[in-house]
Amino acid sequence: MRIFTIVLWLFCAGGSYAQSVNGTVRDQENNLVPGVSVVLGKGKNAVTDADGRFSFSEVAPGKYTLRFTFLGYEPSTRSIDVKAGETRVVDVVLTSSAEQLQSVEITGRKESGYKNTNSFVGTKTATALKDVPQSISYVTKELMYDQQAMRVGDVVKYMSGVNQYTAYDDFTIRGFRTQNNSSVQLLNGLRTITGFWKQPLTNYLERVEVIKGPAAALFGNSSPGGIINRVTKKPLREKRQSISFTTGSFNTFRTQADFTGPLNESRTLLYRLNLGYENAQSFRDLQFDKNFIVAPSISFIPTDKTQVNFDVVYNRSMSRLDRGQAVFGNNDIYSTPISKSLNAVNDRLNEDNLMITASLIHKFSDKVNFNLAYLRTAWDEDLLEHRSSNTYAKDSAGLPIPTLVEMQVFDRRRRMFSDNISSYFTFDVNTGPVNHKLLAGYDFAQSKTPWGASQLTASGYRNNTNTGAGSYNAAQPGRFLYETVNGIRRPVPNVPHFDLTAASPYQLYDMSKYFFVKAAYDPTLYNAHGIYVQDQIKIGRFQALLGLRYDAYRDWKDYQKPTQEVVKQDAIIPRLGLVYSVTKDINLYATYSKGYNPQTSVSLTNPNAGGPFDPVKSNLIEAGAKGDFFQNRLSATLAVYRIYQENMLINAQAQGQPDLLRAIDVESKGIELDVKGQLTPDWFITLAYAYNDMPIKASTKPKEVGRQSPGAPQHQGSFWTKYTISGGVLRGIGVGAGGNFVTQRFMDSNVDQTLPAYEILNAAVYYRVDKFQIQFNLNNVLNKTHWVGGYDYLRLFPGAPRNWLTSVAYTF
Repeated sequence: MRIFTIVLWLFCAGGSYAQSVNGTVRDQENNLVPGVSVVLGKGKNAVTDADGRFSFSEVAPGKYTLRFTFLGYEPSTRSIDVKAGETRVVDVVLTSSAEQLQSVEITGRKESGYKNTNSFVGTKTATALKDVPQSISYVTKELMYDQQAMRVGDVVKYMSGVNQYTAYDDFTIRGFRTQNNSSVQLLNGLRTITGFWKQPLTNYLERVEVIKGPAAALFGNSSPGGIINRVTKKPLREKRQSISFTTGSFNTFRTQADFTGPLNESRTLLYRLNLGYENAQSFRDLQFDKNFIVAPSISFIPTDKTQVNFDVVYNRSMSRLDRGQAVFGNNDIYSTPISKSLNAVNDRLNEDNLMITASLIHKFSDKVNFNLAYLRTAWDEDLLEHRSSNTYAKDSAGLPIPTLVEMQVFDRRRRMFSDNISSYFTFDVNTGPVNHKLLAGYDFAQSKTPWGASQLTASGYRNNTNTGAGSYNAAQPGRFLYETVNGIRRPVPNVPHFDLTAASPYQLYDMSKYFFVKAAYDPTLYNAHGIYVQDQIKIGRFQALLGLRYDAYRDWKDYQKPTQEVVKQDAIIPRLGLVYSVTKDINLYATYSKGYNPQTSVSLTNPNAGGPFDPVKSNLIEAGAKGDFFQNRLSATLAVYRIYQENMLINAQAQGQPDLLRAIDVESKGIELDVKGQLTPDWFITLAYAYNDMPIKASTKPKEVGRQSPGAPQHQGSFWTKYTISGGVLRGIGVGAGGNFVTQRFMDSNVDQTLPAYEILNAAVYYRVDKFQIQFNLNNVLNKTHWVGGYDYLRLFPGAPRNWLTSVAYTF
């Protein structure tokens, strides 16, 4: 009897642990989610597998709480009562969380399509875009791919209020030019530098976004028009691999590869590797581009509290520097073909750009987070160029010859380095019905040019002993050597003039015949320290954003010389924003912020510049509405703004004083509309329009007061739509169409030279079967002659004529 009792007890005990709990985890789009942490009660842990499944065996009968946590989603709990002999199935749907956006930026964006719901750039915290009291435009990688957009300049046209100033990394945002300020370029929210000549490539980018208006309260000195932020692709928890090949007009060949996935079974170590190669000619004579891009990324996520990411982007670029198209001196913009450049065959531009980012996010508790990020940028330039001297050749009387361009040669080597450290805490605090997201942080940014930068310059004319004589002075005819060409007596140039009428002007020049002047670039150093606080307040339907920053800018004059001194400028920068939720899908907002941008020591103390000058100051008043429609598939932002800027420096265009600057005040007022997303699951759309009135308000030249600022079109807009057939015999076929327009622009505030308005139409056809896709893009369908930017009629930047690209891609 005792033995029977023991056996019965053992059987019952074993039976009591025969229970199990299993199930699946999906997202709101019904996709299975691998890598979710699942905790049963207090002692059992599991992680969902590649099919989103989890399982617990040998579970004792009783009541339990199941807790599901995953980066980028709201935590979820389920209460269950496990009975003897039961196999309990629990299926869970997780909801995406803007509050967990930091993890999305570490492990890759979950959304696909033209719409992006969340961003860091507006507040440095995880905030839905419609809750940010400021306009933010963006373009996702899906739109870039559909249009085969390889450069940022191809991308910004689909954002309201953003326009190319030249063909370089040089844009206007709400009419304000960005290129003169290194802080306007951000990579993952950190300041970086570019070489200016080449626009950043896009194959390693998740999206490009622009926060409109002064963003100095968060990022320090910056353009009053806005800041461009490039967000790199991050690792994904699931394995994805793709490769594509593209060929097309101008002997274009590109290949791109993207590999991502977990490096271990627990999916705590993730990787992504983007590779790219481009070899392309151009519609511009002698122009070409060769690019090698390597962009690896590693994410380490040991727990749901700690995330570490390491990013590298390396771009090796080989090309020639295109200084633009020159036209005849009669100011006929159509007098020369848009293909004509001013280069020589032996010109070169070789650049190396390396950006290394390391970031850490740690969650001390549900209420306290810490963010730390560091970005190091290194840029190297090796340049040899034949270019214009920004003037026409002169005859012996000093009068311009309208078909000859005076030339000069630069042979230059230089390097530049920048560092940016960003660190801040966020605190979630509730005071009664009021929710606070507090942020307190410190930033450090530094840019340095070391010793060794130098340049050889050959320019001007030759003296009567056949050596270099500098610029020509008709009042001293005996100093110069002369020649007679086509019946015109003229001084002999140091570098041969460029003949705009010549059928074949391009050759390999013997540079040993030139007379060069050697010049070294002095080393430079500037840095900025920023301390800032911010509070995002939410009570009912109202939200408020209060921000304050102290910025200490230091610029070293005569750096590393006995006369070295530090130029100091400090500023306190406020920011205020309000949001009211009319419905759960529509918000109204208003914002006020100030901008600050110190004048560098070069313009402050250079006697040839005419300084010192006061810092650039600006302020923004903006109001608008943001909404989500069609079950959150489509978003729209409408903004009305006014920006006033004081002490903007422009070249004085003074004869014989090329370095002389002068200050003007400008006001920018306008309306912007951005629409992005899907009308149906198969129909994607993006739409942008901007009206910008930007008159010069104060100037030392009264005649230019009231005139539109240079490079700022009054109207600019774009659209793109793509529809894919999802059923029937035509399944997998897609078509796309769109375009952009820009109205007339002034090129310089001192001369009445303008760029004509233009409208461009583009189209595309797609076909996808399983994991294979082929697409054909036709750009500038109507073959419109147009100019995307320019400085003057000696430096115009034409857009490409009709061209095509064919791409084949495979995902595996």
